[in-house]
Amino acid sequence: QVQLVESGGGLVQPGGSLRLSCVASGSIFRIIVMGWYRQTPGKERELVARIDSGGNTNYADSVKGRFTISRDNAKNTVYVQMASLKPEDSAVYYCNADLIPRGSLRRDDYWGQGTQVTVSS
Repeated sequence: QVQLVESGGGLVQPGGSLRLSCVASGSIFRIIVMGWYRQTPGKERELVARIDSGGNTNYADSVKGRFTISRDNAKNTVYVQMASLKPEDSAVYYCNADLIPRGSLRRDDYWGQGTQVTVSS
């Protein structure tokens, strides 16, 4: 009953920019942390960036200074603005939310379906 829907992926040239968005909907009491992860074939999913409800952020070293995560708590939406993209940023990007569903006492992790980002000339 909780759904995360990503948008904004696509093909971009090296050095270009892209913004991903993710909206959480459904029976949600409170979202604690929202974030972005990415995965390439044969590799484990890795953290890109995350942000808590107070606006505190942390980033993977590989994206620091190039990616910016932000959040609109009123809209249950998280964004990541990606700049100076490199071919090695190509991956499926997944939205994640650590949240408490309405009627529950327990935090749980939810994932979006993923959106492909390809950086290539």
